Parts: sequence; C-alpha cells; structure tokens
Amino acid sequence: MSLRALLMTRIAQTGPLSLADYMAECLLHPDYGYYTTAAPFGEDGDFTTAPEISQMFGEVLGLCLAQAWMDQGSPHPFTLAELGPGRGTLMADVLRATRHVPHFRDGAQIILVEASKSLQDKQRRLLSTNSVTHCASVESLPDQPLFLIANEFFDALPIRQFTRTERHWRETQIGVVADALTRGLGPELPQPVLAARHSETRPGDVTEFAPSAAPIMQEIGRRISDFGGAGLIIDYGDWRSLGDTFQAVRNHEPVDPLATPGEADLTAHVDFEALAMATPCQTSRLTPQGIFLERLGITQRAQSLAAGLRGSALESHIAAHRRLTHPDEMGNLFKVMGLSPEGGTPPPGLDT
Repeated sequence: MSLRALLMTRIAQTGPLSLADYMAECLLHPDYGYYTTAAPFGEDGDFTTAPEISQMFGEVLGLCLAQAWMDQGSPHPFTLAELGPGRGTLMADVLRATRHVPHFRDGAQIILVEASKSLQDKQRRLLSTNSVTHCASVESLPDQPLFLIANEFFDALPIRQFTRTERHWRETQIGVVADALTRGLGPELPQPVLAARHSETRPGDVTEFAPSAAPIMQEIGRRISDFGGAGLIIDYGDWRSLGDTFQAVRNHEPVDPLATPGEADLTAHVDFEALAMATPCQTSRLTPQGIFLERLGITQRAQSLAAGLRGSALESHIAAHRRLTHPDEMGNLFKVMGLSPEGGTPPPGLDT
C-alpha cells in the first residue's frame, strides 16, 4: 500500500479533499508522511534551510534572543523554544552562541515543538548534552516568559486555497481523474473567513490561508503578552497572500505536488499579515532577512570566521554568507517578524 493509493481510496469513498487535508496527510501521515519517513534536510535531503547553510545564522539569532532577554530584566526561569526544529541544528547553534551570556543558559528551559517522532529522535541525538523537552504543540508551552524562534515553520502548515468568483469563492480540491490525483475547484460559496479579502481582490485571484496558524500565534502571543519574552518568525512570503504559492520540492528541485504523495516537501508562502492580526502581543515591522541579519552583525561574524579559512572552505563560507543575505538569494525572499510585549522594545534588528 502507498499513500497515493490510500488517498485515492479515501477520495472514492468520501469525495474530494481540501488542500489542507491533502497536505496534512502527505506531511504527517503516521506511516507514509514526509516528515515521518524522510530525511529531508541538508545537501543529501530535499532542501536546505538557513541553519544548515551556515552556523552564523543560528549564532546571531541566539544572541538576538539573549539581548532581548537581558532587555527585559533577565527573567528566570524562562522558556527557550523552537517550532519545527528540523534536525536541531539551529538550537545547537543558539546554545553554543549563548553559552557565555551570564545566567542565560541557567534559566532556560529548552523546549522543542515537534510533531514528528523520527525528527524528535534526531534532535535528541544532536542536543544530547543539553536538557531538552519535546512537546507536540504550542498549547503545552509553560506559562512563563517565552523566547521563541520559528524558522521555516509556518510555510509547512496545511493551507486552504480559494479562487475568487464574481460573488464568492471556489475552494481548490484534490480529486481523482483518469486514475490520477488532480486539482479542481469546488462549488461557489461564501467564505466568511475571507470577507475582508473580497474588496481587495478581483475575479480569478487566488488567496490562501493556513487554518492552524492563527491559533498557534494566539498561544505564542498570549504568553509573550502576559509573561514577557520575544519571538522571531522567519519564513518566505510577504505581508499578504495573493496567488497560487502551493509547491513541492524533492532533491532540491521543484516537482508536481500531486505526483508522489509523502515523498516531497509541500509548502506555501506565509501570509505575515494574518500572523500579525492573530497575535495578541506587539509585532514588529516586516523586515527582509538580509537586512535583519546585517543589523545583527552577521558580516562581522563572517569576517571573523573567514580569518581562519583557506581555499574551498573559504569559498564555501563566502557563498553561505551571500546566500543568507543577498537580495537575489534568501536575503529578500525570506522575511522576519518580531514579537514582543505591547509597548516594549522589539527584538534587536527589528523595529515597530
């Protein structure tokens, strides 16, 4: 049995799937899901995230959170959390960079929010010298000051996708045509959740939203608002969703999202406006990743590391810095939004 066969059977029995249901099955099915069966990260996987490109990324983010922690009076204890930690590379770099910040590590309760058991195992192995707790959702985070990173987390949340008609919306659905999984459009219906988008779109426009994003932001924002803390949301996308951004990547190349269910990474661009509207704490101005990292001093860190490198190692290091910061690479495609208590100072590198 394959996930493709299971999905086709389900569709035959109960009708077309929403894009959100399809993504959820492809990514997290307990037996056939991408994150439960694949090794997606790094050069040998299907895609490479910023922490896998260079240690500098996690180092400057760690020091950013440590400074935010000090700016709020160095609360103790506090939660140091990451959403969707991959192999644990980012958290490992954060912990290494902050090891000399007085009392930061002493007060930190390290919590990784990870639903995949196989990825939890990888994270435990990489972070074996640290006391790390896993939880499956943000609802389980303690009610105490929260300092959090979510890097390429929200792009993997299942989305619903709609095409505007003259009066209402038609939802993208996954059905079966001629023994193949196929995209189609459901019936024209009003969608109260998209009421605000109707006046700013035209017939034929496509918009997307992730149903689970708002509850997650509400939980994060409530803790930061009530107890203090800071958050860094880093992902590709923009202030507002418009257009079909549903995509799949396999072996570092774009592929048909319906071709091999469970064997490719499925993502969509993040609607940062929706995240900001959902959170009850203060949000920063949306900032390109390259500008944010430069403000945190990544070039100075790159120059320091480069002093001890030669030949191909130096070339790779220079290429990594460019890939993270240059506008033609990740520097402009990826955006950063900071979270902080209302009226407080945003995380370093960001402004309100």
